[in-house]
Amino acid sequence: MISVEKTSRAGRPRAIPDPAPDLTAREQILDAAAALFVTQGFGSTSTRAIAEAVGIRQASLYYHFAGKDDILAELLERTVRPSAELAAQLQQRAGTDPAAAATALYELAHADAALLASAPHNVGSLYLIPEVRDQRFDEFRSQRAGLQAVYGRLGRIAGNRTHDEMSEAVLGALLIQVVEVVIPLRRADEPPVDPAAVAAAVLRIVGLG
Repeated sequence: MISVEKTSRAGRPRAIPDPAPDLTAREQILDAAAALFVTQGFGSTSTRAIAEAVGIRQASLYYHFAGKDDILAELLERTVRPSAELAAQLQQRAGTDPAAAATALYELAHADAALLASAPHNVGSLYLIPEVRDQRFDEFRSQRAGLQAVYGRLGRIAGNRTHDEMSEAVLGALLIQVVEVVIPLRRADEPPVDPAAVAAAVLRIVGLG
C-alpha cells in the first residue's frame, strides 16, 4: 500500500493568497468565522462569506466542516473546554478541605476569566443565541453545565455554606455569571478586565475576603 502524507490543506486551490500561512486551513476557517459571527451575527454569516474571508473556495471549507453549525460548536467548546478540564482537576485536588477549595475556586475563576478575556474574538457573546439550543451544541452545554457545577461545589465547601439556604446549583450559576461578566464588558469595549479582580469577587461572594 502506498502511503500518502496528508497536508494541512485540501480541496481546490485557493482563490487568493493564503492570508495567514502560519495557521492550518482549519484554524483559519475558525478564526475568520469567529470574527464574522461576532461582528455580523451568526444568522447573517454564510459559509461562502467565511470561505471568502479565508481566501478559499466554499467547497474547500466543507472538507473541514459540514457547515457553520459545526464551526460554531467548535468555537464555543473551545471557550469552555480548558476551564472544564481544569475544574475537574482542581475539584479532585481540593477534596472537602475549605482552604484547599478556596484556593481551587480562585484558580478556576482566574483561569476561566483569563480565557474569556484573551480569546482573539469575543465568542462568548454567542452563548445565548437561539441556535445554541439545538442538539448539535449538546457537548458545549454539557461542558458548561459541568463547569458551573464545580463552581457551586467549590464555592459551598470554601465558604462553609453547607447549611446555607442557597442551593449548590444556584451558587454555581451565580459564580459562573460573575466570571462571564467578562463577555458583555468586552462587547461594550470596556477596559480589559483583570482576571485577578474577577477571582477575588468570586471569593467575596462565598464569604471570603
